[in-house]
Amino acid sequence: MARDREAATRRLEKSVGTLTQAAIAKMHDQLPWFRALTAEDRSWIGLIAGAGISSFVDWYGDPQPHRPAVTAHVFGTAPRELTGAVTLQQTVEMIRTTIAVMETHVDKVALPADAASVRDALMLYSREIAFAAAEVYASAAEQRGAWDARLEALVVDSVLRGEADEAIRSRATALGWVSTSGVCVVLGFTPQADSATVVDAIKRSARARHLDALCAVQGERMVVVLGGVDDPDKAASGIADHFGDGAVVAGPVVGDLLVANRSARSAVAGLRAAVAWPDAPRPVSSEDLLPERALSGDGHARRELVAAVYEPLRDAGSGLLDTLTAYVDTSGSIEATARLLFVHPNTVRYRLRRIADVTGLSPADARDAYTLRLALTLGRLLGHSTTL
Repeated sequence: MARDREAATRRLEKSVGTLTQAAIAKMHDQLPWFRALTAEDRSWIGLIAGAGISSFVDWYGDPQPHRPAVTAHVFGTAPRELTGAVTLQQTVEMIRTTIAVMETHVDKVALPADAASVRDALMLYSREIAFAAAEVYASAAEQRGAWDARLEALVVDSVLRGEADEAIRSRATALGWVSTSGVCVVLGFTPQADSATVVDAIKRSARARHLDALCAVQGERMVVVLGGVDDPDKAASGIADHFGDGAVVAGPVVGDLLVANRSARSAVAGLRAAVAWPDAPRPVSSEDLLPERALSGDGHARRELVAAVYEPLRDAGSGLLDTLTAYVDTSGSIEATARLLFVHPNTVRYRLRRIADVTGLSPADARDAYTLRLALTLGRLLGHSTTL
């Protein structure tokens, strides 16, 4: 019996080239995707088919199921890049075609007495080769996922550092980024859950809202760059639950990924200063944290407060700065403000409404009054300092 198998194996070995050519010819005739491949990729598939047939012959001579060996013998000759050109489904079609060719030629390459055993072995081997193909594609997917994660972390780090350029845009595109406008950066603390799982959840939430997302975990801090954003507060609210405990800060919307460092800078400063506002909403805009940012040493926040609050009030005239000063100095008393300025209380009420119209901040609101008072102080300091 062993002698008969050895004889059959030798006959099969002599037919490897013929069977390979027949398999390639059938793929060319029956598989449109095979014809669409480049000559180089078709050549690699020819090598795979030949290696698969040769491996079957070796396996038939010693039929021990050993899938790692099958993987190495059949797919080890082809470059890993081939998994990007040929899908797993196409690989299954290639295997099925090759096995069908071998089954068709069994009677031609084997003696009648050996044909049954060859067909039985071929059926078992087809299962082994299918498992081997699945292993190759699973390994390629894992490697690609790990590489994508590293590339994504690099892109996010470049955004934070203000080093984004056309190369970064190209890398982001390779990761699936399609947005050309409406970019904001959201920062928070890393949750206790597995980082990869959290990142996947953030991306699913972003996709559900038709947003692009690039994510990176940087120690205790988690960074998300969102694209296609119209309303940063709404966009950040959609992913805030995926962050760990503590503040979640959304930077302002900027026009493009290449200038996203402006949003990142505000968000980083906001996250650092958020501890000074324990009752801040979650998420909170970095713009809403301007007072805390200014007090923590953020020069951008100081200048922004002066430009957005103090200077418009100064330029509006009509005693708005004086009225605001008197109002905060009298603890928000309209009557006391009127007496201090020698005007009617209705005049004070009118000016307070004008202040709200000019700045978007209501002096009657405690939080807004805090911001207004700090802007007044910074505005006066600016007039006597060039280092604010």
